Amino acid sequence: QVQLVESGGGLVQAGGSLRLSCAASGGTFSRYSMGWFRQAPGKEREFVTTISWNDGSTYYANSVKGRFTISRDNAKNTVYLQMNSLKPGDTAVYYCAATMRILTGMTAIFDYWGQGTQVTVSS
Repeated sequence: QVQLVESGGGLVQAGGSLRLSCAASGGTFSRYSMGWFRQAPGKEREFVTTISWNDGSTYYANSVKGRFTISRDNAKNTVYLQMNSLKPGDTAVYYCAATMRILTGMTAIFDYWGQGTQVTVSS
C-alpha cells in the first residue's frame, strides 16, 4: 500500500511559477510510475503528466507541454511538478498518483492517489 502526500500548492499570479511535491511512503518508490492530474471546479479530472519508473519516459498533456516539468528523486521518494508560465486556466486541485505499471503513453489508470493540493492562478 502506497501513501501519497502532495504539497506546494498555493496562490500565484499569472506568469508565475510553483513547484509541487508528492512524497510517497509504503512501497519501493523507484518501482512506481508516477503521475500528476488535476481537477478544476465543475470539470472532470484530467491528465497532466506522467513519468515511467523503468526508463524515466515522460508524457505531457498538450495544454502544459513546454511549461510544466515532471521529475523524480528516488532517494527522497518524491516526485515533483515544476509549473512555469502559469495561466488562470491552470487553476485546479492537483493530484499525485502512482502505479507499478510501465507507462508507454498517456494514461489515467493509476492504483494510488493523494488527497490533492490546490493551485490558484490569478489574472
